Parts: sequence; C-alpha cells; structure tokens
Amino acid sequence: MRRSYRRLAALAFAVWSLPAAARGQDNPHGPTIGACSACHRPDGWTPVSISKTFRHAPATFPLEGAHAHTPCTACHRTLDFANTPTACASCHTDVHHGEFGTQCARCHTPRSFIDPPAMRRMHETTQFPLRGIHAVAACESCHLPSLPGRSAYVNRPTTCFGCHAAEYRQAKAPDHVASAFPQDCSQCHGLMTWQGAGFNHATTGFPLTGAHLAVACAGCHGDGVYRGKPTACVSCHQADYAKTSRPPHAAAGFPTTCETCHSTANWTSATFDHNATKFPLTGAHLAVACNACHGDGVYAGKPTACVSCHQADYAKTSSPPHAAAGFPTTCELCHSTTNWTSATFDHNATKFPLTGAHVTLACNACHGDGVYAGKPTACVSCHLTDYNGTNNPAHAAAGFPQTCDQCHTTTTWSGATFNHDGSFFPIYSGTHQNRWTQCADCHTSPTNFAVFTCTGACHAQATTDSHHSGVSGYRYESNACYACHPRGQGG
Repeated sequence: MRRSYRRLAALAFAVWSLPAAARGQDNPHGPTIGACSACHRPDGWTPVSISKTFRHAPATFPLEGAHAHTPCTACHRTLDFANTPTACASCHTDVHHGEFGTQCARCHTPRSFIDPPAMRRMHETTQFPLRGIHAVAACESCHLPSLPGRSAYVNRPTTCFGCHAAEYRQAKAPDHVASAFPQDCSQCHGLMTWQGAGFNHATTGFPLTGAHLAVACAGCHGDGVYRGKPTACVSCHQADYAKTSRPPHAAAGFPTTCETCHSTANWTSATFDHNATKFPLTGAHLAVACNACHGDGVYAGKPTACVSCHQADYAKTSSPPHAAAGFPTTCELCHSTTNWTSATFDHNATKFPLTGAHVTLACNACHGDGVYAGKPTACVSCHLTDYNGTNNPAHAAAGFPQTCDQCHTTTTWSGATFNHDGSFFPIYSGTHQNRWTQCADCHTSPTNFAVFTCTGACHAQATTDSHHSGVSGYRYESNACYACHPRGQGG
C-alpha cells in the first residue's frame, strides 16, 4: 500500500513538473506556480499546514491577524488558488446593505472583523466625533436597524435631540416640554452622564452669585416657570420683605429694590448707603445705630435738620443757655458731627468779626449777660467801664467821644493813638514832632481838651516877641498863635 502511494506521489510530481500546456487539466489547482512540495509532503501526497510550509507573503495577500489562523478552505473554497479574489467583500458578505461601499478597511482590520477602536477612529472623520459616553456606547445604540427608505448609518442626525427626543419628552423634574426648554440638550447635559444636568445661569439675564449658587433650582422655579422668570429680588423675597420687623419694611415704606441694602452674599446683614441720600453720614453719625435716629419707625422723608434729633440737647444746654439766649436751632453753625460738645462759632460770619485780642477772649467776656442775638457791636457797649475809669487823659471829664476805635485797636487797648495831625494841629509830623511827651504839655485843662497853650515852656515870650517884630496884629496869646499857624509852620 505504501509502495503504491509513493508511486502515485512520484507520478503527481512528474506531472507537476511538466509545462502548463502539457499538464492541461491534470493540475486541480489551476495554473499555479511552484512545486507540489510547497504544500505536500515529499513522502506522500497528504497536504500539510500552509502556515508551516506555505507563505502567502510576499504575495498580493499576506496573511495577518485572524487570517493567519483561518483554514485554507475558508477563503479557497475551490482548488483553484491562483484566481482567488483578494477583496474583503468577496469573502465577507456586506451586512450594511451597500450603505458604506465595499471598502471594508475603512472600519475593519485583519485582527478582527469587529474592531470597535477602528470603527471609532473612523467616526472622527464624520460630523459627529465620539466623545464622553459616546466613545464607549455600542454602535447599535445609535445606529438602529434600518427602516424602509432610511439608512441606519448615512445621514444620521448629529444633534442630541435627534437621538434623545424621548428623554426630552419624558423628563419631569423639571418638565422640559411644559417649561418650553430649548432642545439644545448640550446647554445643560454633558457627554459623560445624561443625569445630573447643570445649567449655566450666567448666560441668562440673572447670573447666580453669593447664596444663590447653592440654592436648588426649585427654590426659585418651584412654580414650574423657567422662561421669562422675573429677576427682581422682591419677586422671590416678597414674603421676607413683608415679615421683616427690624426695621418694619412695609410699614416704613421701604422700597422693594432689595439690592439697595441687601446682597446675595448675606441677606440678613443688610447695609444701607446713607451717602446716596440727602443726609450723608459723617463723624459720630457713622457709628450711631439706625434706631438712634429712626427709633420712631420713620425712614422715608425723615427730616435732616440737626434739631429734629437734637431738640432735647438744645433745650437742656445751659453753658450757654441756648433756649434762654435765643440761639438759632441751626446747630451746624457751631456744632459738627465730629464733636458735638466742643462747639465753635464763626464770629466772622456776623456783623462783628473777631480781630486782635478779641480772638482769644472767652465767649462769656462779652456774652456774660446771656445775650447773644442782637448784641450791640459798639466798643463802648463792652468798654464803658474802661472809658469812665481812664484818667490819662480823663475821657469822661474831657468829653471824649465814645467811638473808641478812633484811638484804640483790638490789638492793644492801652497804646491808643489819636489822629491829631489829620483833624487838628500836627504834632506827629512837622516841627512839633518829638517836641512833646504827653498830652498835658499842651492841654492844660484835663477836663477840656479844647483848651491848649502855646506859650510858656514851649514858646517863651521874649523869643516869640523878637521873632514877630513888625508883624501887624501880633499878640503873645495861644489862640492868636494857632490862628496864624494852624499847621505849625512859620508865617
């Protein structure tokens, strides 16, 4: 038996070695190139594993991936090896019904006909790259079996709503359909998880800040209204406004523009910008509690005059007694918000500006009688005692005018000067300058300064007579001297 098999193998080898024309139809594999020993054992006709004895490479179809372990007959269903087609579609039936063509290599690889990574890489070339949960989703979850006249792969919708319309309609917390939510699901939902949607409130007319960031959506949208929701604070906080009693907002007529005092960071610790009103807070007012001025519950239209709060202070003040002295109630004339007790009065705003020694005088020096309003401004009204007590010269006895400012100044009361040169005989200029030391040198009567003398110690008679020799009407008498020499000059 073995000997017969060997003869048969030898005969086959001989036939195989003949030219193709001589072989004719005897070769069952067609006009292949090569010796039988490439596939058959030399000691018999039994074929061996192609993977061990026959190498497809460098032929036109190298065996790679799953092909390396596939039986020959899986691809070579006939014994004609030379004419076996190499296109994928020739072995792999088109399950896509012609929707993707016959270029299987666009999505498939020899490693495995079902190769998800390769398929997803192909998806990058489409209008819908796979991201997030889509990257691990099964193809069938989006590419459902085709319906008549509709492709499962070509011209598929790329919008979220195109696949998730059912979820949109079924959503009840909140109700997307009833609330007219936009169908652009990406505004709230992410690609990693469909649940736990978030909404970017900053894209609306009401960005979330402060405590609003932690409030559940139902805190404001519990009524089911989302689109066109009012953004005024009071639209959500009307109840807070109505029940607030410190201070009572409604009773006091507070405006409902809550943001004037409240912020989203802290609703309870409200602050009010008093500087935006007609009464900016300054000085000690900055640290005063609201109730100190608004304890009566009045906020809107509150009077801003100092006396409206300080009437009691005005009435009880005794140094000086404001009410008894008829002080005006315009407290700001003397007081400031920085220091209420150390009042200052701008005397320069009155008809009697303070100058000289008056600047440092205590108020009681002039107003010790308790009179402030309508106080006379003449010097003698305060200095009559000085006028009467003065003996050098004796003002009262000499009939001096009581217009003290003719001789005295506020800088120094004692060093008085009289404009003798301008009104009477020049003694501070001309020939009489520095020729006298006191008024009594000329005015011999201390009670009558109209009496004066030129004769005697100043102008001796012998000398004066000699100077007036031949002068008609000359008399050695003081009034005659003044009549001829009214300005002290020679005649």
